[in-house]
Amino acid sequence: MKKGIQGEGGGRPVVEFDKEQVLSVEKLSSVLTKAQLSDYFGIAENTFRAIEERQPEVFEAYKRGKAKAIANIASNLMSQAQQGNTAASMFYLKTQAGWKETDRREITGVDGNPIEKDTHITVEFIGMED
Repeated sequence: MKKGIQGEGGGRPVVEFDKEQVLSVEKLSSVLTKAQLSDYFGIAENTFRAIEERQPEVFEAYKRGKAKAIANIASNLMSQAQQGNTAASMFYLKTQAGWKETDRREITGVDGNPIEKDTHITVEFIGMED
């Protein structure tokens, strides 16, 4: 972490990431948030974000690392779904195809017929403690 002098008025030195730290950002971004990366490097989160603004390569490394991890996991998910993993298939369809599960219950009257629309219903729970 290279530090420079901030202007003539003093203040905190500017933090700059070297190539090795930029590579670390890329590797760690798949498992750490920006707040956690800041902790890892021993700096405040707003300092990390300022570094990203000053050094676009840091921001790009963060995005690239996240994208690679997402692509890897998504590829694994697709592979699992294609091999018949029902949970993986359902997860994919819910998140990518808009599928959803619904729980529909039909209420019938005493006679067993469905209750008509706009009917006032009183529900009594039996066997429940107060």
